[in-house]
Amino acid sequence: MKNYLYLLLALILVSNTNFAQLKPIKYNDDTQVLNGFSIQPQTKRPQKPGVLILPAWMGIDKQSKDVAQKLSKMGYYAFVADIYGEGNYPTNYAEAGKQAGHFKTNYLEYQKRISLALAQLIKAGANANNIVVIGYCFGGTGALEAARAHLNLKGVVSFHGGLGRDSKRTIEPILAKILVCHGADDPYESKEEITAFQQEMRDAKADWQMIYYANAVHAFTNPDAGNDNSKGAAYNEKAAKRSWAHMKLFLNEVLEK
Repeated sequence: MKNYLYLLLALILVSNTNFAQLKPIKYNDDTQVLNGFSIQPQTKRPQKPGVLILPAWMGIDKQSKDVAQKLSKMGYYAFVADIYGEGNYPTNYAEAGKQAGHFKTNYLEYQKRISLALAQLIKAGANANNIVVIGYCFGGTGALEAARAHLNLKGVVSFHGGLGRDSKRTIEPILAKILVCHGADDPYESKEEITAFQQEMRDAKADWQMIYYANAVHAFTNPDAGNDNSKGAAYNEKAAKRSWAHMKLFLNEVLEK
């Protein structure tokens, strides 16, 4: 009897461990192979809320995977999107800048890659009508593009993302709720871009919020960004914790549990 109980306990522990593991997912954009990561919620909820994660400019990294695991523990289906695709992963900042720049300029391609990743999140079990997109840096830009693309989303969250947009683009109503978490000292977003973004939100009649974090520059949520603000990108523990708390409030508000 005792051996049976030990065996049962071991099976439960193994099951729980597997349940929360990131699973590599291969999918395609026509002939381009994409490699994302999916994770199931540790505690499943009736409304099956899901969160799509868009990584920063170096592509899928430790931060985006860690975020997926945290969201799983909170009861969310999560999927980490591959925007660049196999054979196109940057190995340095110059390559990352070139790749990210391409998708920022060719925003319809960016929106398509986000949409394909969204389909994978739904395929994994998330409710197609109960999803939020979050993104970091370049991924934060993508989160805003997902809202502009009128994808079926409850909301989007941009962490230190690019806010700029071609002024020639038509502003259309935005239905997804928007949270922008922004470093107050981020040198990569000009006052003009911030003002233009806020006006865009007003013109789009969006339900939006923008929160500034003191002494925070670009990449303030990423522990691997160092702590030297003079470089323009640096980790800020206080801002990271506060923005995570603000995201949790946002998810609790917009997603059905």
